Amino acid sequence: MSKAGTDQKPPRNPHRRSFLGSLVAGILAFTGIPNADARGPKGRGMRGRGGAGGGPGQSDPTMQVDQATIRTLLSNRNQIRRQVKLLPNGVETITETDNPQLRAVLVQHVLSMKLRVEQTRPIHLRDALFAALFRNANKIAMRVAPTSKGVHVIETSNDPLTVKLIQAHASVVSLFIKNGPIEVRKNHLVP
Repeated sequence: MSKAGTDQKPPRNPHRRSFLGSLVAGILAFTGIPNADARGPKGRGMRGRGGAGGGPGQSDPTMQVDQATIRTLLSNRNQIRRQVKLLPNGVETITETDNPQLRAVLVQHVLSMKLRVEQTRPIHLRDALFAALFRNANKIAMRVAPTSKGVHVIETSNDPLTVKLIQAHASVVSLFIKNGPIEVRKNHLVP
């Protein structure tokens, strides 16, 4: 038996998600970048708004912000260009835009995803490829360098399976940019 208060989590703030959503919407409105509804499409998830269903990530304070950033990038994908070069041990990518405000969102997204990999804080786990990638996150090295119009990333591993996962992920991200939300809803195979 434990002492009172030592194993208890602090009470959840029911307004935190609402605040984060409002914060993201305000930031995106300030930049002038068109974005999708920060709560997701109707008809899915808690209260019919998508996301927020009680699964992994619910206690992750940056999940809602990261998801809103992803939706903004998808909504503006026609302004994004991407080059992927396969390396023997991973990938080298350059993702850019001519829109300075969208560039800032793009750089923020990539830096946030790098932190998620480093901290093994998964996102998009319902997709088998993303689940496998995060199970191997401790085997991934990422170097991120902002460019004048976007971001340059080198993502590598010494593990052959993880190299295949990195390369498959790079291909899927390119498909996200090409096909938008329809592609995001697909389940991508693990190589």
